[in-house]
Amino acid sequence: MSRPNIALNRLGYGLRHESGLPDYALSGGSEGPARYLLAQMDRYEPAPDLLSDRPDTSQKAGEILDMLRQLRRQRRELSEQQNMGGASEMSEMAGRPGNQDAMDALPPELRASYRTAGQTLRQDVGLRTKIAVTSDAPMMERMVHFWSNHFSVSAGKPGTHYQVANHEFSAIRPHVLGKFADMLKAAVLHPAMLLYLDQFRSVGPNSPFEQRRARRRQAAGRPERGLNENLAREVLELHTLGVGGGYDQNDVTEFARALTGWTIQGLRQARRFSSPRDGGAAFVDFAHEPGTRQVMGRIYDAEGSRQAEDILDDLASHPATARFVATKLARHFAGDTPPLSIISALESDFLRSGGDLDSLTRTLIAAPEVWAHGPVKFRAPFEWLVAVLRLTGAEGLSERRIARILQEIGQMPWRAPSPAGYDDLEGSWAGPDALFRRVELAERIARNAPADDILARAEMAFPGALSDHTRTWLSRAESGSQALGLLLVSPEMMRR
Repeated sequence: MSRPNIALNRLGYGLRHESGLPDYALSGGSEGPARYLLAQMDRYEPAPDLLSDRPDTSQKAGEILDMLRQLRRQRRELSEQQNMGGASEMSEMAGRPGNQDAMDALPPELRASYRTAGQTLRQDVGLRTKIAVTSDAPMMERMVHFWSNHFSVSAGKPGTHYQVANHEFSAIRPHVLGKFADMLKAAVLHPAMLLYLDQFRSVGPNSPFEQRRARRRQAAGRPERGLNENLAREVLELHTLGVGGGYDQNDVTEFARALTGWTIQGLRQARRFSSPRDGGAAFVDFAHEPGTRQVMGRIYDAEGSRQAEDILDDLASHPATARFVATKLARHFAGDTPPLSIISALESDFLRSGGDLDSLTRTLIAAPEVWAHGPVKFRAPFEWLVAVLRLTGAEGLSERRIARILQEIGQMPWRAPSPAGYDDLEGSWAGPDALFRRVELAERIARNAPADDILARAEMAFPGALSDHTRTWLSRAESGSQALGLLLVSPEMMRR
């Protein structure tokens, strides 16, 4: 692999149709491709024009969650009616207590909110894809998506539809060249994360809120609810220290207690007690566990919301966090088993700079291991689709079509199967069924895309890296469309 090709395809999203690398990136020796990437850092737009007309949904979390609760109650009531022989009274509802029955029984404004949630998610998936396809700073879009996956949230959890895109657009994008501590706090204390990991329902066992609620539950004979440790555990295991990072169960519990009170705006039961925060989060001091906390050997005696923020600040600068983040970043850009030398370089930069992500990105670009000859990674489905759309110029796809394609090839944004995010290893994406789906899609896209001078386009898209084998197959194709389809599933396109 040539250095210009690595700059385009390993660290970016590939060549954009009818464009090319600047002359200095092709003729500047070893420095030119690195300069090309550094220039992208200067022109990166945290809030690109495509987001300018997007409606602000940051305050919708509580509203949509309350709506879903009403929908759930309606379904339960319909089911009970049918079980008691009430199906004949609901013949107009097709006689089944399913989602559509419950939807039909809701007030019109709630039905509209539910449908809008799905439409919003589809539109946001399309926006995310189009930003990457049209960007002139594709390496920085790769960094956005790396960090978004590191702080993974999923729309598969009820109530998160309005928030998963907000999480990436407002908690990740503004911080990709800032401080890791700032991104950590923005991502962890965002409504999407608070919903996804059930933090919005966690209250301090000894808080005034829980004491009052416990008396009411006891009188009504309902089970106790209180502390939820999901968010605390995932922050320690997945976002900062990593497995084996030196924490124990007591640290998890103490951190969970510090996080109590953090919730989302708009929840009816907490509305009058909450203090709104940026981005749609809220803090309810009435629900916060009183007292000092001890996490990872440190004492935290700050009160209220500051307690969790202080812990997050310390976690962000912990040596185990530096090692964990460096390893993930190296694995993403330098191979499934990255050399220890690049991990050490990134780790040292993280510790020296205090988690400055601008500095960390520059160290990544300068690392010789990133420029290793030969492909080091297999493109994940989203990466491959963005590269395909950039290369073919097929930029007019609707949001619905983009979402359907991503579902088909197996990597819908904000739908990872666990809080760990989508896997970053080749074995997760290179199975025969997954490859067959890419081949089918490549053929369909090629039939509807400009297909002139494919060999010349291939030479530009993979400068100094197009193999004789691929060149031969492209020259033997019966048509431009067939040649383009072959290029889209070539080894050069599949690997980076």
